[in-house]
Amino acid sequence: MSKRIEYLRKQSIEAVPSISTERAELITAFYRDFTTPVSVPVQRALVFQYLLSHKSIGINFGELIVGEKGPAPKATPTYPELCCHSVQDLDILHNREKIPFTVRPETREIYIHGIIPFWKGKSMRERIFNAMTPEWQAAYEAGIFTEFMEQRSPGHTVLDDKIYRKGMVDFKSDIQESLDALNFFDDPDAYHKQEELKAMAITADALVMFAHRYAALAEEKAIAVSDSQRKAELLHIGDMCKHVPAHAPRDFWEALQYYWFVHLGVTTELNPWDSFTPGKLDQHLAPFYTQGLQDGTLTREKAEELLQCFWIKFNN
Repeated sequence: MSKRIEYLRKQSIEAVPSISTERAELITAFYRDFTTPVSVPVQRALVFQYLLSHKSIGINFGELIVGEKGPAPKATPTYPELCCHSVQDLDILHNREKIPFTVRPETREIYIHGIIPFWKGKSMRERIFNAMTPEWQAAYEAGIFTEFMEQRSPGHTVLDDKIYRKGMVDFKSDIQESLDALNFFDDPDAYHKQEELKAMAITADALVMFAHRYAALAEEKAIAVSDSQRKAELLHIGDMCKHVPAHAPRDFWEALQYYWFVHLGVTTELNPWDSFTPGKLDQHLAPFYTQGLQDGTLTREKAEELLQCFWIKFNN
């Protein structure tokens, strides 16, 4: 294990899980201020764009894969549009014996005075419960069933291999082809398809913009750092974040970073309980690994270090 990995692993393991209000505050601000009449898919895409435009970003000391779901390692975002935590929920999270999440006094205040009042009666969970019959409510209270995605989006999902062959620019081209092929005369669902496709295009642009924010930050940090090796790494990260996810990855390092941007996008937009995985990662990475060994741009040791940086991100 390299000194870099020892440091990043220690930082990740010792980080204390906490509740971050950043996402909740951002999404509350969006829904409070956005009044333009658009379809639900387009609105959700614009929410995603807003989140990735405004969420905190940072590059930790020595890391080679960049991006965090929260503003810091193990700073956990919340999703009030799905299920808004009550003050009692926050107290339970803070005090429970197994896997507690620190809830700072300022977090409670933000929830009490901002998040909870705005989302009262508007969250997906409340809307679902309000639509159910008394018999259903009684069954739920009796514990016959306990969870049915009223607190999250679908989880236990696996990414396939598309991103290793196509960038967001390519996906946008596919989206435009589908838009151009819509038949509004004969297809009664054409409008709904159009709105979904428009939302996909906005989302693709948002993820590229998010990566470009990291590219700019890496280049800014490269100017300030004196260590020549770290300067070169930061400049490489800057170049990499300009290329992926806009375009298909060119090498092993870019393939890992591309996946991680997609992972952050999925888990920032909604909460799949972190049950979103890279799937057959060994098969997806094998061509990049083989290519790197053959052309001399990658060694077994470097690939191992990059994978270790990647797994630390999951632990964060």
